[in-house]
Amino acid sequence: MKPFRFKQFDVQQDSLVFRVGTDAVLLGILSDVANAESILEVGTGTGIISLMLAQRNPDARILAIDINSEAVSISKNNFSNSPFFDRIQANLQDFRNFVTKEKFDLIISNPPYFEVNNSGKDVLARQRLKLDFSDLIQKTSALLSETGLFSVIIPVDSEKQFTNICLENNLYLKRKVSIKGIETAEPKRAVLEYSYHKPEIKEENFIIEKAPRVYSDEYLELTKDFHLFQKKPL
Repeated sequence: MKPFRFKQFDVQQDSLVFRVGTDAVLLGILSDVANAESILEVGTGTGIISLMLAQRNPDARILAIDINSEAVSISKNNFSNSPFFDRIQANLQDFRNFVTKEKFDLIISNPPYFEVNNSGKDVLARQRLKLDFSDLIQKTSALLSETGLFSVIIPVDSEKQFTNICLENNLYLKRKVSIKGIETAEPKRAVLEYSYHKPEIKEENFIIEKAPRVYSDEYLELTKDFHLFQKKPL
């Protein structure tokens, strides 16, 4: 399988690991990483999100974990071949059993969001088989620093459920970015950021395409330091 090429790094891919997709790129460019010195990515896959965050914040130290040994192998390779190899690492780890004394300034995830079903495609990455929303949120609440952020991308129809579970774990919605595939469509995804402190919620809108197969100006602007070719969407 061909690697996915960015300006500063390549992402090797494999048929056994969830491939580079628009959701991962959106989370990588939209999440607030400015003040995060220590970052934990849950379910790293190929490592693309961690690589993007490492490029955006040159002071960040990043630990990327995954329950899939193939994903850890490929992300380790991607990290070691990147300019950020000395401050980013991948570990084989079930987040539910993850034990550390460290608190993280940013915990980020593109979590499995489908209910368990009969599909055999990318089961661990797509279905809530090994990590459901409650597991993810409860463990995040225990590992987030006092001023830290929890950032995810999920379908908009899961937002209410996700936010309610966060509230049960003392995490409050701080920022919501509603994402439209095209300007005339309804939002299908949302990047959500939570913190321990109850803030005034900042709401934003983001459009990927201004016309079919034509990127929006805002997408091109935010990805200009990453994409080599920006004429067509992923």
